[in-house]
Amino acid sequence: MVALAQPPSAVKGPKGEAERKQSDAQGRGGNGGGGAGGGGGGRGKKRKNKEVFIYGNYRNYYGYRIDRNVGEDPRLEIFKKEWFAGKDCLDIGCNQGLVTIGLAMKFVCRSILGVDIDKGLIETANWNLRRISRTGNVAPESAKVHNSSDSTTQSCREEVVSEMPNGNISKHEQPDLFEIVSFRSENFVQSTHRYTEQYDTIMCLSVTKWIHLNWGDDGIITLFVKIWSLLRPGGIFIMEPQPWTSYRKNRLVSEVAKENFNDICIYPEKFREILLDKVGFRSVEVITNRLVGSVAGFDRPIEVYHK
Repeated sequence: MVALAQPPSAVKGPKGEAERKQSDAQGRGGNGGGGAGGGGGGRGKKRKNKEVFIYGNYRNYYGYRIDRNVGEDPRLEIFKKEWFAGKDCLDIGCNQGLVTIGLAMKFVCRSILGVDIDKGLIETANWNLRRISRTGNVAPESAKVHNSSDSTTQSCREEVVSEMPNGNISKHEQPDLFEIVSFRSENFVQSTHRYTEQYDTIMCLSVTKWIHLNWGDDGIITLFVKIWSLLRPGGIFIMEPQPWTSYRKNRLVSEVAKENFNDICIYPEKFREILLDKVGFRSVEVITNRLVGSVAGFDRPIEVYHK
C-alpha cells in the first residue's frame, strides 16, 4: 500500500512543526511573499523604512531650508566680503557643499575646506564642485545628472540640481574653484587628524545641535575649543546655533541622542557666555535675528565671534 503524502500540518515531530509554521506564514503572506501554501494566499505588505539622519546629514537639506523664490542661500547675502575674500576658510558640517562653493565663487576665498561626517554627502559635494566648475552655475535646473550605479546617490544628485539656483557667472569672472575648494569626510569633534593649517574664518551653520545630541556637553566644548585653536589671531567664528526647542524635536533619533538630551546642562542660550568667558573670544555680534528667504523654522540668528 502506497502511503499518501501528508500536508505539513499532519507531519509529526519537530520537522513537521517547522514546515507547518512555514506554510502558515506563507499563507498569511509572511516573509513578504505571496501565499504558496494553504491559508488563503494573502500577499504581505512590504513596509518602507523611513531613513533616520542621526547626525542631521539630510540628503535634501537645501531643498527644504531655502525658499525657492529666492536666488541664493540667504546666508550668503548677509555675509561680509571681508570675512572671506582672500581668506583661508573652514566650513564644518558642509553637507552637499553648496554654501562652501557659493562662498568661494562670490567672495573668492584664498582657500575653503568643507568637512562633513557623511562620506556620501562629501561625494556629492565633490560632484557639485566638478559640475559647477564646468557650468559656472550653482544649481541650474536644466543640468543633467551623470549616470551612477548607486540609485540612492543618483536620486540625491537629482534633488540637488533644482535646490539652489544662483544665477550664471561668466567664464572670465569665475575663479578656478579646484584651486580654492576642497572637501573631506571627517568627524570634526572626534577626529585625530592633526591640522597643520590655521584659518581666518570658520563656519558652523546649523550643526551645534547635532554635535550636542551625539556627543553631549563634552562634544560642544570640544567643538568650541578646537575652533578657537584653529583660528588665527583676529579670525572669526560664524555660528548658526539651533534653539533648544529644535533639540526636543530630534531627541529620539537615537538612544545616544535621547540619553545626551536628558543629560545636557549647557543649553544653547549659554553658548555665548562660554565662548566669551571660557573659550576666549573677545567679542560677538549678531548679524541677523531673522533670516529673510529661509522657510519657517530656519530663520535663525547668526552670531560672529572675533578672536
